[in-house]
Amino acid sequence: MTATVETVEGSRVWSHPETGLYAVLDAGGAVRLGRPGQDWTRLVPLVEVTATGHGRMWSGERFIETAIGERLIYQGHETVRHDGVDRTTIRLTDPGTGLAAHVTLETRAGSGCLRARVRLVNEGDAVLRLESVSTLALGGIVGGEGGLDDLTLHWADNDWLAECRWRQDGFRKRVVALSRSAHGHEGRGCFERYSQGSWSTGRHLPVAGLTDADGRAWLWQIESSAGWRFETGEREGAAYVALFGPDDAHHQWWHTLAPGEEFHTVPAVVVHTETGGLDAAFGELTDHRRSIRRDHPDHRALPVIYNDYMNTLMGDPTTERLLPLIEAAGAAGAEVFVIDAGWYDDDAQGWWDAVGAWEPAPRRFPGGLPEVLDAIRAHGMTPGLWLEPEVVGVRSPLARTLPPEAFFRRGGLRVTEHGRHHLDLRHPAARAHLDGVVDRLVGEWGVGYLKLDYNINIGPGTENGSESAGAGLLGHHRAHLDWMASLLDRHPGLVLENCGSGGLRMDYAQLAVAQLQSTSDQQDLLRYPPIAAAAATAVAPEQAAVWAYPQPDHTPDEIALTLTGALLGRVHLSGFLNLMSPEQSGLVRSAVSVYKELRPELGRARPFWPLGLPGWEDEWVAHGLRSRGATFLVVCRREPDNGGAVPAPGGPVRNGSGDTDRTLAVPHLHGARVEPTVLYPPTSDAVVEWDADAGRLTVSLPRGNTAVLIRLDPVAARSWT
Repeated sequence: MTATVETVEGSRVWSHPETGLYAVLDAGGAVRLGRPGQDWTRLVPLVEVTATGHGRMWSGERFIETAIGERLIYQGHETVRHDGVDRTTIRLTDPGTGLAAHVTLETRAGSGCLRARVRLVNEGDAVLRLESVSTLALGGIVGGEGGLDDLTLHWADNDWLAECRWRQDGFRKRVVALSRSAHGHEGRGCFERYSQGSWSTGRHLPVAGLTDADGRAWLWQIESSAGWRFETGEREGAAYVALFGPDDAHHQWWHTLAPGEEFHTVPAVVVHTETGGLDAAFGELTDHRRSIRRDHPDHRALPVIYNDYMNTLMGDPTTERLLPLIEAAGAAGAEVFVIDAGWYDDDAQGWWDAVGAWEPAPRRFPGGLPEVLDAIRAHGMTPGLWLEPEVVGVRSPLARTLPPEAFFRRGGLRVTEHGRHHLDLRHPAARAHLDGVVDRLVGEWGVGYLKLDYNINIGPGTENGSESAGAGLLGHHRAHLDWMASLLDRHPGLVLENCGSGGLRMDYAQLAVAQLQSTSDQQDLLRYPPIAAAAATAVAPEQAAVWAYPQPDHTPDEIALTLTGALLGRVHLSGFLNLMSPEQSGLVRSAVSVYKELRPELGRARPFWPLGLPGWEDEWVAHGLRSRGATFLVVCRREPDNGGAVPAPGGPVRNGSGDTDRTLAVPHLHGARVEPTVLYPPTSDAVVEWDADAGRLTVSLPRGNTAVLIRLDPVAARSWT
């Protein structure tokens, strides 16, 4: 059933059955978003806006109950349907300032997702200085019989080498009950998470949710690389959620809106499911992520990628070192070979603060870099290169030849961070420089894959003229997305990997354009499993690049462990494959072969977590993908030692029991006759048993620090071996 526009007793102007949400006119003509059967006083205005001189009705940490938001009055709406998407635009106006808000709500038939964005237009006769604008605000969320006591809050911390660390707590432990009836007011606080600077996921993921004990879930995502914030709290005995792009308090963002000018918010999405908890909600969100991204053949081909960096050349490539790796990667079944950082390094003082021109280093490649690229093609692989396009080293000649306006500046001074300046891609000289670089690498040299890295946090942004730093960052961010899209327009077969020191810019503003996302720079094979398992909370599985770095000094179990973790994402091989024994090489080839057999399922499968979202120090970690054809599970056991510690270099692991068996819930196969098969590794001693009545799989891993890939086939529907 699709979204409908209707009028019920003059109050309801929009509804969407799959999410259970509707937009209602309150007694004063304001529009509020909530669920049927609720008192409108529990709901928040559809749009919340703070502007200088127009703050909040109740002062505190919350960005709801704003003066402008309370004054915005309904003016009309219309719905347009295109390519299966219903877009309803609700028009609101503030009679006090003349500010008009055009709220677009996007829905798809059969989907539990609601995507929103807001266009503000100054139709008044005075300048407005915006300080915060919500993309989506809704209220009236309650749990089961326990009300707010029944709600659990879920959010993810993020850091370099430690991405996608999900946490949970009772809503009431984070939003304290304050006896509103005794005070006549709501509290002043809320639970909030936000980005800081130009690493959009340097602190947290822009994804979080609420669940209740009956399996209902609310999940949200903000699609921004240039500042975001969400808050949730209590209003009139119910929970509310408000989603924002950048704001003044957290991101030094303010935007001057002169009469006749307009401003567009970043998009955000809310998912609601009645059953299935977080697994069901993340399934819906995964479908949404696929629906908004740019179409590209890579999403269907899913080639195996070898990258020379991780635990291998580590930014020190040469022709002599690369040629044996190229031959070994091709023999292992890789289809793309990426020369990572260092290919341009010909500076005696090091390359970090001298980058920018992106010319190959002659001393590294005596026969020229094209000779190495030709060798990659000769072994049946697409050549790729690492690039960090947005930065220019302080010692690079470009730091002097490009105009000052082409760089980030604050207070009239050029910004420097970790030996680099930052390009502002709104400036034509900056963009022309990077267009020339990419057209040379791709158009002249035939490079088919670019890993676009980003290794500095430049802070709040750039002040171009009178704009705020946060507004400058948002402007650059939008120009950066446009630049990436223009590369794909000119070079349709080019594949772009988004990397920000691993997963520090892992958002769906960029992933709607880029084909892949680096998930981490984590080099410890015992620390990667929880990152790989949780990656699908942030990224569609077929976009999640997971390192697999087997080494000739690894045991067979260690080789299998690092390879297995990547098999339900995008395999990023590394390691000295050229130095492996025949038996070790066989383990690598076997993993690649299994991946190539199952990858047709990845782009249409939904993720789930049979042990719950993984903890950073959990002994047992599991994640799965379910498609129409089959269900796949990766199960990893990290061995406890001396009362619960993974042997060095992994560090301590919680819940270290030493148990060799673990039972996993697979509710979507409850009652089905299932044939479980261990697909990888062939050397595994794992034992798997299916209990159809309970919908549970018991996995036995007799040795610690091992992992397996399991396929669960409903017997009547078995279609792959």
